[in-house]
Amino acid sequence: MVFKRRQPLGWLAWMREMVYPKGGFKRATRYVIHRMSRLPDDPHRIARGVFAGFLIGFLPLPGLQFVAAWAAARLVRGNLLAALLGTFNTNPLTTPFFAVFAMTFGHWIMGVQEPLTAEAIGGAFAHAGGDLWRNMVAIFTPETMHWGGLIRFWHEIYVPYFIGALLPGIVISAIAYYLTIPIVMTYQKARAAKADDRRERRHRLKLAVSEAKNRLLHRTEKDGESRVLGDDSSTGAK
Repeated sequence: MVFKRRQPLGWLAWMREMVYPKGGFKRATRYVIHRMSRLPDDPHRIARGVFAGFLIGFLPLPGLQFVAAWAAARLVRGNLLAALLGTFNTNPLTTPFFAVFAMTFGHWIMGVQEPLTAEAIGGAFAHAGGDLWRNMVAIFTPETMHWGGLIRFWHEIYVPYFIGALLPGIVISAIAYYLTIPIVMTYQKARAAKADDRRERRHRLKLAVSEAKNRLLHRTEKDGESRVLGDDSSTGAK
């Protein structure tokens, strides 16, 4: 199993691993690359899956990344497991920096004049969260629903973030696509060469065992003939 651990992680350990892997980001990256290389599929299909997973990993789709990666992999006819592994290109430490860059870039593309500061982002989240809570309460009470904070969040935060992440995500995902093909091809060739070497060694071992068995049988037959001749000679002498 690709995702199975010998010792399952608890919730706290899982959250710690998501923020900072135990072996560091370098080891985690090598692990993901190693898992992708071992996938039994055509290198181009694996690369298309990596492209889909990388792109989805950059987009603001909280809680929906695996589903979106699966759909994107089906759309581009890529490997599904490679797409799921590709979504791990972001983590809670790097995402805030990329989010600020993506929102800034998205504001520039859309021509939004609102200043992108920590206070503005926090205020947009606070107003959107407040509207969500009031609207949920309004379902069961006579209170009036409010949508101003959610609309502001949509236009000033989410849409600029999505657009600003889409273009860089496509570029980085395309680079990952072209890097994946030679990596997977090289690994699969090396693995095939090792498998051929193991088969050849097993074949030579079987031949050696067969020859040793034949020599032993031949020696046993000769010893049996010698004993028979010896018994015949003894009987004749009597």
